[in-house]
Amino acid sequence: MPSLALRLLLRRFALLLGLYLLLRIGFYVANHDVFREASSGQILWAFWHGFRFDLSGLLLLNVPFVVLSLVPAFGRGWQRMLRGIYLVLNSVGLALNIVDAEYFKFIGRRTSNELSTIGSDVSRQAVQLLGHYWFLLIPFVALLVLLGYLYPMPAPQPRSSLPPAGRLRWFSVQAAEVALVALAVVLGIRGGLQLKPLRTGHAFVQQPAVLGHLALNSTFTFLKSLGYQPAEHKHYFASATDLRRALAARPLPQHPATGAPLRDNVVVLLLESFASEYTGIENGGRGYTPFFDSLATKGLFFREHYANGRRSIEALPAVLSGLPSLMEGPFITSNYQTDELHGLGEVLGRQGYTTSMFHGAQNGTMGFNTFAGIAGVQRYYGLSEYPGGASSPDYDGHWGIFDEPYLQYFSQQLGQQKEPFFSTLFTLSSHEPFTVPARYQNHFPAGDLPIHATIGYTDNALRKFFATASRQPWYKHTLFILLADHTSQTSRAGYQNALGNYKTPLLLFHPGRQLPAADEHRITQQADVPATVLDYLGLGTTRQLLPFGYSVFDKGTTGRALYLNGGSYFLVHRDLVTELTTDNKILLYPYRTHVIPAESLPHPDVRKVQQYGDELKACVQFFVNGLADNQLYR
Repeated sequence: MPSLALRLLLRRFALLLGLYLLLRIGFYVANHDVFREASSGQILWAFWHGFRFDLSGLLLLNVPFVVLSLVPAFGRGWQRMLRGIYLVLNSVGLALNIVDAEYFKFIGRRTSNELSTIGSDVSRQAVQLLGHYWFLLIPFVALLVLLGYLYPMPAPQPRSSLPPAGRLRWFSVQAAEVALVALAVVLGIRGGLQLKPLRTGHAFVQQPAVLGHLALNSTFTFLKSLGYQPAEHKHYFASATDLRRALAARPLPQHPATGAPLRDNVVVLLLESFASEYTGIENGGRGYTPFFDSLATKGLFFREHYANGRRSIEALPAVLSGLPSLMEGPFITSNYQTDELHGLGEVLGRQGYTTSMFHGAQNGTMGFNTFAGIAGVQRYYGLSEYPGGASSPDYDGHWGIFDEPYLQYFSQQLGQQKEPFFSTLFTLSSHEPFTVPARYQNHFPAGDLPIHATIGYTDNALRKFFATASRQPWYKHTLFILLADHTSQTSRAGYQNALGNYKTPLLLFHPGRQLPAADEHRITQQADVPATVLDYLGLGTTRQLLPFGYSVFDKGTTGRALYLNGGSYFLVHRDLVTELTTDNKILLYPYRTHVIPAESLPHPDVRKVQQYGDELKACVQFFVNGLADNQLYR
């Protein structure tokens, strides 16, 4: 039987879980309109899903109380001290959640590290805020009093003296209980045995994604944000009008009013580390991608395409939501991952599309499953969904399922999805440690880098995928978009510069329809994908499109690309590359495909400095301030 100390600890935590259930109900009632699109069943699931976040947040907050509760002392003084610690610690969590019921209406997300960024403002306006929101004191005081009243206290315990043998057994039981509690606390804070510890973004895997705010609690989001360095607001433009003008955002091209939207399927193939440096079509036929090269001659191949980041985790927000990577840390693991963000999964899902994402790695890798949910993707397929999982002979022993069998599995799964569908697949074999199946050893050109043979293997897997897909009924009415997540190992000197490090291919291929004409030498970027897809389908919505990317079919612009490198922001145009340095200097470089010189232009055109400098500053200000204030769409 558990000791009295353990029984009391469990009862006291059960009381806290009940309190957080009441707080979640209050949060839902106060913000009911935000969740009006969700069904009753989805709301109930959000409440159930929130249990993990409650347990994690409460354990994080109550670590000192848990440690002291394991001391087997039941005297009146000690127990009163424990109750005081319990009430003080949990009054903080109680206040955060009650305040957030109102604060959420202003920022559209749960509280994170606002106290460290606007704490001085709050203290200066404390009297005014208290005057406006005095009514929040009522539930705070009532719940705190209830918590103190219902707090389980032990009955007086008689003193007992154990013989030596009994003491030894008693100490053994106590040690076992302490170890068990320590293990439970660690697992509870992590949120379980999954690959990555529980993060705020994990709340958004359900649909509609807005229910993630309901599943979360403010104790969890605040404690998880501590130590995070927020981005400093930018103030290049004083007015929103000037900012918007310099931003050079473009609405989707207008389609004839009589033309009905297309209902084609859309498949995005994100190819791991598939840099332009490895393709033959971009290097005079000297490459490792014969199938990709041949496919490029049958579709729209864009020769001036650039990734928005250097890491896989930065690619998905750009490709699925049009959000480039303009901060040092990835969006997926940042404090901004609960900001309002509309992805292609959500936008196309509203148009009746079945949406999915496939990645053959362990579920939770790089938070892809989390972000898929944030982007509105209805179903995520990872290693756990693959037949046999890590026990499958197709498992590479490191990351997940080899590309060839996984792409065949992908083709089969697409055949089972209701059309029209939007699906994204992320390959993985061309990643460190660059392994290929045993039967393909020495089969592909080794090149001069370890990655070269795996690029050849992935290219062959693509060939077999398209051969299989071409026999499927959905194939002829599907738009395929092939692009890379980032660059990788390099051996070609021409790519070894601050622009070549981002040079990746972009190919649009449709086996059953002539694609609209487009300039293959326009500047394109990963963040162009959402606008391109919506433009191609004829879905003229701009409310849920970020202003960073353009449709590749937009004839009114020659395109652009954005990225952050070495602390500087870069804007790529077809004539010039603009750099915004850390000390806010504007430098211009002449543009050549994947090449930027080491030195900037000594005497650049003043008009271009002004025009491109303002455009880049506007993009940076809109990005940084939009994330910090959760106003990317306002």
